[in-house]
Amino acid sequence: MVEVEQPPVDDSAENLYEQAPCGYLCTRPDGKIAKVNQTFLSLTGYERADLVDRASFADLLTAGGRIYHETHYAPMLQMAGRAREIALDIVKPDGSRLPVLVNANLERDDTGAPRTVRVAVFEATGRREYERELLRAKQRAEISERRASSLAQTLQQTLIPHRPPDIDGLELSAQYRPAGDGTEVGGDFYDVFEIGPNDCVVAVGDVRGKGVEAATVTALARHTIRAAAVRETRPSAMLDLLNEALLADKSGFCSVALIVLCRTSNGWEATACSGGHPLPYLARANQSPRALGTHGTVLGVMADPSLMDKTTRLQNDDLLVLYTDGVTEARGESDQFGEDRLQACIRKYMPSPKAITAGLLEEVLEFQSGYARDDIAIVVLKVVPPE
Repeated sequence: MVEVEQPPVDDSAENLYEQAPCGYLCTRPDGKIAKVNQTFLSLTGYERADLVDRASFADLLTAGGRIYHETHYAPMLQMAGRAREIALDIVKPDGSRLPVLVNANLERDDTGAPRTVRVAVFEATGRREYERELLRAKQRAEISERRASSLAQTLQQTLIPHRPPDIDGLELSAQYRPAGDGTEVGGDFYDVFEIGPNDCVVAVGDVRGKGVEAATVTALARHTIRAAAVRETRPSAMLDLLNEALLADKSGFCSVALIVLCRTSNGWEATACSGGHPLPYLARANQSPRALGTHGTVLGVMADPSLMDKTTRLQNDDLLVLYTDGVTEARGESDQFGEDRLQACIRKYMPSPKAITAGLLEEVLEFQSGYARDDIAIVVLKVVPPE
């Protein structure tokens, strides 16, 4: 094997300084450049004679860079004696900019007075472009997220009634609050609609998930219930049709509490059915609120859900309170809001449906320090004498 003689390595201090993989320069206490290496000159395009004893490091920076030099970089050196990874732009002789990262050390003499600032300059063109691309990607993602959120919010606004309908013999009030700060798109929904001159349907539901996905399932659930109410009279039959639609669509599952109210010669009858949803409450004067109906199966999970109807005759001033688990499962510092607090709120704000919905929502939010961890939907109906 023939050995090839290797050329000698020039490891002299002067060569290491001049040909270092980064730019080096030294400045005097007055800021003037005292020494600069060839790498810095090659990076920036300056001649040595243009810089040494003629220019300061700050003179080479952009206007914004000079301001930063005076307000941050120089004070940092004075106080800490060093500065690390300062991002600046050097203006080259042709007016173009060179993105750089700067490390600097301040050396002092025996009296503590500044003597020399040693500056290492690293080209950051690739890094700066990478950072810009990250920023552009972040901005594109934020725009996309805002568009998706706006779309979902617009869709959800079409799915939540602007206000309950006016039904003779009933006083209605409703509150809806998405999770978080109130701007998120949630999965809870409610609906109140008439199916005849003497019949109406009230539904409160909770769809799995958030955002556009939840909004689309909400649309399916709400419109399916309305369509089912044309064909069926029993709540259980309506929810059974919704269950079939969810299974066929394979888009998710939900829970729904549904009440069909029928006007009779003696007032109103309420037939309730729950598909895996918290049971509504019936509240009467001088009585504790009691659950109405029987717990059933969550919808969209199995082909043959357990769904049972429960009919109750209503009296004047009776209240029906429907809600989602964002009320009872709201978590405070040590426990959940729970059924007891819910019943206490109903008793506290009776007999006004508007007072109950507003007061209950306020207390649930206060219980969570103003931040709703889940969506909240509340609907209250009161039987009143017909006009």
